Amino acid sequence: MAEPVQDWTTDYDIFDRAYIKNPFPFWDDLRGKCPVAHTERWGGSWMPTRYEDLFNIARDVEHFSSRNVLVAETQPPPEGSEFGENVQHYNVGAPPITSDPPVHTWARRLILPPFSVNSVAKWEPETRELCAQLIDEFISKGRADGAADYAQQIPPRVIASMLGIPKDNADTFTGWVRGFLELGATNPELRRDSMFNIFGYLNERIQERKSAPGGDLISYLLAQKVEGQPVPEGHVLGTCFLILVAGIDTTWRSIGSALWHLAQHPEDRARLISNPGLMTNAVEELLRAYSPVTMAREVASDVEYAGCPMHEGDKVLMNFPAANRDPAVFEHPDRVILEREKNPHIAFGVGIHRCAGSNLARMEMRVAIETWLSRIPDFRLEDPDAVTWAGGQVRGPRSMMLVWP
Repeated sequence: MAEPVQDWTTDYDIFDRAYIKNPFPFWDDLRGKCPVAHTERWGGSWMPTRYEDLFNIARDVEHFSSRNVLVAETQPPPEGSEFGENVQHYNVGAPPITSDPPVHTWARRLILPPFSVNSVAKWEPETRELCAQLIDEFISKGRADGAADYAQQIPPRVIASMLGIPKDNADTFTGWVRGFLELGATNPELRRDSMFNIFGYLNERIQERKSAPGGDLISYLLAQKVEGQPVPEGHVLGTCFLILVAGIDTTWRSIGSALWHLAQHPEDRARLISNPGLMTNAVEELLRAYSPVTMAREVASDVEYAGCPMHEGDKVLMNFPAANRDPAVFEHPDRVILEREKNPHIAFGVGIHRCAGSNLARMEMRVAIETWLSRIPDFRLEDPDAVTWAGGQVRGPRSMMLVWP
């Protein structure tokens, strides 16, 4: 068991149980006392908590690289293991999120069309039908786990459809995604094995599409060209890995956190039901208040930022959730104000690495909330103290029992 934190300004621990459950007081304290904190835990990292600092660092691609977006490292496979011979083949990153310019420029441009507003709109009917089917399975019981039975079931199946992967396999690769991002955050061996399982599965699907292309996202990526040449197969593999991992875990956290909030605020539920036109604004406010993702950057060359001597290879935790509660930018930052007009949140990041899948995440979140409220308008947490949270670099409810009349 890790030693308890004595001073959060010099020894923070993003896996501390109290921090995972309720990080907001920690951010407020750090923002006032030490806006760029440091720790030696988990290989060492810096953590800015002010909006201005996050904004500046995210846009400084010269000194802060995206080649490694994780804090806890992934361990290499043991020699002679089933994964060993594939190390080089799967050492492809997750472009464009792990790419720096100039590769990042064409890598991002490559995936923007399938995630445009119009392209995403095509998946809304299927998403709405999926949400309704999920609710059909438990509505008569009067209770369900809003995280495990609902939020966590939606993004995996939508992403599966986009990639042309059988939705029957959703539970399998959902387990791998949790092993990579959530459970593997403090277990390097589990993270490694989960990563190689995902890569192996996706590589098989890529080989299938090479011989029998279809109308799915994998086939689309294989058909693209860069400077007149086909996109390298390794790049396609890495991009599919990103879409699967980032498209699943982050969105279900946002959906789960939204339901957690609405379960405790009947006045917000009533406003959304009586005024459906408020939903788009509400989604943005819920994203601000409960932003799930804390990415990382790696210092590319020695630099001093805000008086902090950062050295090449140091990690910087991009605490976008803390930035979105900065009182210097947001009035009453700890209140969820569904009608909030000024809301320049950076839940999806900022700069060249702003989330390319934000339109999809917004659509899934909006449809999930709309469908739930249309079927179960009156609900609450069965036991608020029993809610468990996943944390680290992606935060959201892991288990959350909801009940209704």
